[in-house]
Amino acid sequence: MTEAADAAPAATPDAVGHAGPRDLTHGPIGRTLVLFALPTLGANVLQSLNGSVNAVWVGRLLGENALAATSNANLVMFLLFALGFGFGMAATILVGQAMGRGDVVAARRAMGTAIGLFAGISVAVAIVGWVTAPALLRLLATPPGAEALALAYLRVIFLALPPMFLGVLLSMGLRGVGDSVTPLLFMVVSVVLDAGLNPLLIRGAGPLPRLGIAGSATATLFANYAVLGGLTLFIYRRDLPLRLLGAELRFLLPDPALLRVILAKGLPMALQMVAMSLAGLFMIGLVNRLGVDTVAAYGVAQQLWGYVQMPALAVGAAVSAMAAQNIGAGRWDRVGRITRAGVLLNIVMTGVLVLLLLAVDRAAFALFLGADSPAVPIARHIQIIGSWTFIPFGVTLVLFGTVRANGAVVMPLIILCFGLFVSRVGFGWALLPRFGADALWWSFWVSACLTVTLASLYYRFGRWREGGMVRGAIDAAERAQAPAEPGGRLHATAG
Repeated sequence: MTEAADAAPAATPDAVGHAGPRDLTHGPIGRTLVLFALPTLGANVLQSLNGSVNAVWVGRLLGENALAATSNANLVMFLLFALGFGFGMAATILVGQAMGRGDVVAARRAMGTAIGLFAGISVAVAIVGWVTAPALLRLLATPPGAEALALAYLRVIFLALPPMFLGVLLSMGLRGVGDSVTPLLFMVVSVVLDAGLNPLLIRGAGPLPRLGIAGSATATLFANYAVLGGLTLFIYRRDLPLRLLGAELRFLLPDPALLRVILAKGLPMALQMVAMSLAGLFMIGLVNRLGVDTVAAYGVAQQLWGYVQMPALAVGAAVSAMAAQNIGAGRWDRVGRITRAGVLLNIVMTGVLVLLLLAVDRAAFALFLGADSPAVPIARHIQIIGSWTFIPFGVTLVLFGTVRANGAVVMPLIILCFGLFVSRVGFGWALLPRFGADALWWSFWVSACLTVTLASLYYRFGRWREGGMVRGAIDAAERAQAPAEPGGRLHATAG
């Protein structure tokens, strides 16, 4: 079927850029993917900028010990968010496939289970985290000068955990029903509130108290509660497919069949994030052997690489959401075309970004290191070798985005771990004594090429298309609750 034929019953491409749920099973694939991925990219950029701005406020207003304190606390939060991301993606797969079949009740049931799970876990973790925060910081070997500050910061951040988790879940759920614009709009609200309140609550202003480092965490807490409230109000005011009313509120009690899927599919996706972080720590350990200048150069290169990989992350998420809806609708002809469009879009977006970065890298490095720093030429050398690897890495993420849309999550984890720990860390460690620093930079190419090759082979020849666990869980939940079903198969409103 041609894209022109597909376009007939769907919302126009321009409509995809509007807030509200969208049917991603029809319409021109290329333009729909671009319009769906760009808001996700914008949200990722804003989230990173928010972290950077908050770090600047803490560092400038409270000093190095306070900045070290937030770094230690944020390490704890990253591990928790890895779990939240994995389980949220699993719920999004369920929602996307249900929406692709036009079964809004199944989508609400999946979202209700996820909300019940997230609410229970996040409240429990917040309580346990508040009590055990001192022990956690000692376990991380937090420097003595930063320990008291880290404790004050971390305890407030734990209180912000429930709205953080639930807000992320609702944003991911909205993407699952085809709306990537609303999460971007609320990310703007979060950044404005968080970054704007940081200096006011750190130093105090007018009626606002002087809270020190706890003020930075309080700003985050307030921003997340505001966003969660705003997202909830938006969903109910627009009567979106994710809202629960009347008898549907019992969906908040996690359904065992759906819960098993969310846990079984979510944990491997969470472990992918953990694996990437651990591999990064191992690489830093190897780089630390090469001297201060090289460590500084590598650290700055990583800062810029954080932005280089964002298009791939956004495109991968967009491909996963679109593929899930089309798999649910049985539109396998479109799944392959969505994947190809995602690969092409990633190559173009990431390639353009790498070229722009290489054109201005000396000036960018000078912002961090100073124009005369001996680390600048080292950083440029790292950048020239390593930046291009994010193109094949992005292709890998797109392929993983498609296969995980049908619930295949274990093999991507195995491929990623093999590529990161064996071919990247292992290659760098084995050849570092003979070839020096270049062994580490070229290990990124070895890892990227091997990973994209294995991912391509799995996409082409693997059995991921046969996965029936996701649909089976939805059907089991429907059979279990059929006598008390609050509604039949519905059709989502366009909002």
